Formats: sequence, C-alpha cells, structure tokens
Amino acid sequence: MQRRLVLKSLIAGGAVFSAAGITWFSISPENQPLTIKQTINTLNTLHMILVTQSESNSEYISSAGQWKLGQIFEHCAQSVEYSMTGYPEHKSAIFKNTLGHIAFSAFSAKGKMTHSLHETIPGAPQLSLNQDVSYYLLALSRLRKSLTDFESYAGTLMPHFAYGALTKAEYELAHVMHINNHLSEIITRT
Repeated sequence: MQRRLVLKSLIAGGAVFSAAGITWFSISPENQPLTIKQTINTLNTLHMILVTQSESNSEYISSAGQWKLGQIFEHCAQSVEYSMTGYPEHKSAIFKNTLGHIAFSAFSAKGKMTHSLHETIPGAPQLSLNQDVSYYLLALSRLRKSLTDFESYAGTLMPHFAYGALTKAEYELAHVMHINNHLSEIITRT
C-alpha cells in the first residue's frame, strides 16, 4: 500500500517538474520594464487611439483573440481589483503550493506570462459583450484606475487564486505580466 503511494507521489512530482520545464523553455524573456508606470503609459497610448477611433468612425485598434477589447480590459481590471478585495474562488492549497508556485516562479524568472487568454477568473462576474467604443474606453479607464489604486494601496493584499500569497512587488509583477500577455492580442493600425 505504501509502495503505491510512493509511486503515485513520484509520478505526480515528475509531472509537476515536467510541466515547469516545458513552461520555462517555452517562454522567451521580456525586454521592456515590468512596472505599473510602464503599463499605464501603454494603456494611455491605447486610450488615445480609442479616442481617435471613436471620433473618426474608423477602426484603429482591435483584438485578434476571442475576447473583444472591453472584455480584455475588464478582465485585467478584475484581477488587479481582486488582489486588494479578494478573489471570489481559489484553486486548492495543493495547487497553489505546487503548480501555481512553480508557474509564478517560471513567469517571474522570464518576466513574461503565458496563459489561456479567454479563461475568466473563477467566480468573477461574466464579462460584458458590449462592443461599443465608448464601452471600451470605460473598461480601459477601469483598468487604469485599478492600477493606480493598487499603486497607492497600503492594506493587506489578498492571496492570488492560483499563486497564493504574494508580496506587493510580486503582485505588481504578476499584474504587469498578466496585462502584457493580454495586450499581445491587441492590434493597432495607424
């Protein structure tokens, strides 16, 4: 009986380390600054493009992924907000202490995250299907506000639903990498 348990543990451990190795080697390092300030600058540029788009009735910005722009901005804002208020649902403690911890460590080392770009935060309200440019601007403003709120936040940060407890610096890195990963699906035309 104990022999079986040891074998199962070894197999599970091997799977965890294999997944970590695949994640590590499949991510190329990030070269831009990974700060909230840099992210807000990027979002400000997207805001200017969206304002131009709304005034000219031409499409200068769009999403190449499954989610529309507003859904991307809303989802990213939810993640930042939940770091301060608490995530609605969590992965198991075992997940957070194994796969979650390994994934965050790999992402942090590379300065870049890769994850399913159409997977919602567990337990979060459904993302809006609104495709109006005015909604995109509203959702983008919510994201920028969540980041400035996070920067000035002095309270206790809530555990991440998949990574567990993070320091403020780790959360900043997680938020920036998360947003950058989603912004990779945004296409701009000038």
